[in-house]
Amino acid sequence: MLNKLRDLKLRQLKLRDISLRDLLVVVLPALLLLIGGFWLAAQFIQPAPPGYVYISSGMPGDSYEVYVERYRQVLARNGIELRERNSAGAAENLSRLLDENDDTEVAFVQSGLADGVDVSTLYSLGHLGYEPLWVFYRADHELDRLTQLKGKRIAIGIEGSGTRKLALQLLEASGLNARNAKLLSLGGLSAAEALRAHQADAVFLVGVERSAAVWTLLYAEGVHLMNLSYAEAYTRLFPQLARLTLPRGAIDMERNLPVRNVALVAPMTTLVAHESTHPALIELLLQAAQEVHGEAGIFQRPGEFPHAGGIDFRMSPDAERFYKSGKPFLQRYLPFWAANLIDRTVVMLVPVFALLFPILRFGPPLYTWRIRSRVYRRYGELKFLEAEVEENPQRYSQAEWLEKLDRIEQSAHQIPTPLAFTDMLYTLRVHLGLVRATILRRTAEAAAEKEATAT
Repeated sequence: MLNKLRDLKLRQLKLRDISLRDLLVVVLPALLLLIGGFWLAAQFIQPAPPGYVYISSGMPGDSYEVYVERYRQVLARNGIELRERNSAGAAENLSRLLDENDDTEVAFVQSGLADGVDVSTLYSLGHLGYEPLWVFYRADHELDRLTQLKGKRIAIGIEGSGTRKLALQLLEASGLNARNAKLLSLGGLSAAEALRAHQADAVFLVGVERSAAVWTLLYAEGVHLMNLSYAEAYTRLFPQLARLTLPRGAIDMERNLPVRNVALVAPMTTLVAHESTHPALIELLLQAAQEVHGEAGIFQRPGEFPHAGGIDFRMSPDAERFYKSGKPFLQRYLPFWAANLIDRTVVMLVPVFALLFPILRFGPPLYTWRIRSRVYRRYGELKFLEAEVEENPQRYSQAEWLEKLDRIEQSAHQIPTPLAFTDMLYTLRVHLGLVRATILRRTAEAAAEKEATAT
């Protein structure tokens, strides 16, 4: 009686809603797989963008500074602070981007400055527009060639400016240097003031027509704008330059400025970013560039700029995607911070759904198979026992056969089986009874045959 109660208690203990052991065997690898998927996704997801970005512009009053102020307004609407750092010009901007100890991330760079420089860590975010070269001069007769400035005082821009590098290239091509002309390290408003004060005979300025220095000299008394008769030749010698025409009256029709069409040359302004710049900030900067530089101008049609291109730099993949598809889908309907948060969340959820589907598909069958396999193992033992009895019932005594059967039955009772699978145990008990009847029948027949033979 006590043995029966103990067996009953044992059976109750083995019956559970679930099998924790089997559940762990199935769930634990699945959980580790999901964690691995999260970890892998984390290697590709960018952290949240910082709340600010450093940009190197130019000298106070030049076109770069004007751009930065408009960029700042666009970024501020999206909660990003644009921190400006003035510089001598495009050449210094490039140096800052290449300096790993400088935290400048974005800058305006003039085309042609990267010749012979390793710029593998930098990306082009696109061309923003033309930066015309303006050569203003004082003379009692018209000048149309740089060679005519021989022996003159020429302001060619300060050290670190793109204006200086371009001026030296064009002067050298025209046979001018420090031996046959006086080259002044003046740029921007300082150069304009020197020309107005008769302290310089000519100045080189690079920038848009509404930059402070250019605009001042366009209206200055006694100052003329050189019509570069060799403009086409310069563009062939220096591929980074484009030939432009300033139409008659384009500056001021009432005053007829200029009095005729003027041939100019112009490098291209490129927005350049360091490879460490956050992709979300790149997209935001491109949106600002589209708003600031997409307007019509004297030298460009509406929507002509910005556009993809990198004369000196490889294109940023994020910029290429922006120029092909426009503003990211979520940013068309959501604030910048919300769209960015959703983008990062989606990247993390992709592996979850990619792994969760096969886990949910194959996990439950695997769990079921583990439970059923233990019962099937007893069926295998039972089948071998039955076949052995049928073949040679005299091999063991009836008690020994029954003892073997009892061991199988006892083992079956100890299987930890969830309640959902108890029907299999009851079926097994029925089959145990059938094999027990077979043992009793076959051993009885064998004993009768043996007794008949003996008589």
